[in-house]
Amino acid sequence: MKQCLSFVFVFALVCALAPSVSTQTMGQPEEFSAGAVDINHGRAGSIAINVDRWSTAAERETLVGSLLEKGPDELLKTLQDMKPVGRIRTPDSIGYDLRYSQQRPGPDGGRDVVLVTDRPISFWEAVNRPRSIDYPFTLIQIHMKPDGTGEGKLALATKITADPDTKMIEIEDFANQPVQLVDVKSERKH
Repeated sequence: MKQCLSFVFVFALVCALAPSVSTQTMGQPEEFSAGAVDINHGRAGSIAINVDRWSTAAERETLVGSLLEKGPDELLKTLQDMKPVGRIRTPDSIGYDLRYSQQRPGPDGGRDVVLVTDRPISFWEAVNRPRSIDYPFTLIQIHMKPDGTGEGKLALATKITADPDTKMIEIEDFANQPVQLVDVKSERKH
């Protein structure tokens, strides 16, 4: 059964990849820590996200061009060829590279952070090609409030498509619900 992500994720991706009149704040390197609640599997844990650099406007335009001109397969190839912007990890893993990062001022005086990367594919998954192989993206959306606290969502296995009739970008989530990120904290690196 096809599950579509909430409007928040569609909006987050469109904001992250579409050209914008407001300039992205390049900002300093930053580390985010959060509690991660996976409702689908009844698990909870913690997650660390390091942003070593913020993506440029040129990188954003390259990704948008890839998606609009050649579709999600080309978007994936383009994303995989990009220089990493940071890493995401859990306490018991070495993690994996993030490929796109953007932050913008939020409407409440806080800020919105969007991170996108390709999802690691295991050897078993590559050989056996289960349905999950069609969901190669990971999307993270975090809202940091003006008081420095935050919350967010993480869609670990996501597929980006465009509806041929409406020409709208859609994000399909392989999981039932995105992982909830709670008690998000941020520490800027110097």
